[in-house]
Amino acid sequence: MFTESYFMKTQELLHRGMNNSLVRRKVISDNIANVDVPHFKRSEVLFEENLKRAIDSEKTQAINAVPTQISDDRHFEFFKALDYKDVKPKVNLDYLTTMRADGNNVDIEKEMTEASHNQMSYMILAERLNQNFKQLNIVMRLA
Repeated sequence: MFTESYFMKTQELLHRGMNNSLVRRKVISDNIANVDVPHFKRSEVLFEENLKRAIDSEKTQAINAVPTQISDDRHFEFFKALDYKDVKPKVNLDYLTTMRADGNNVDIEKEMTEASHNQMSYMILAERLNQNFKQLNIVMRLA
């Protein structure tokens, strides 16, 4: 019962966001480390868009709930919501663009800006997770 609450869903989403930040940090640092390597192609992490799509699909499932009669194993539901727990950070290689004559497409200013943004996001998520645990601790003391 408690594990299916909005509080636990929020905790899970914060935890997933922090894990995404760790993956993104590794990808950004790899991009920065290879800024001078000829023909190196930068990578980027896709997570937020996929997570938003999964959460939105949960909302639209309630609206578009069409009863499906499944009488055979080969039948499938008309609409099946994506599970936010299945969303994982995906690393994409940007091999289509080129920034310099040597084929490298890493822009150091963009990478440093993304690194700073990622660090701030991680700190905000960690602070929110900490505040949630403090609130849970207060509730447990009162109970």
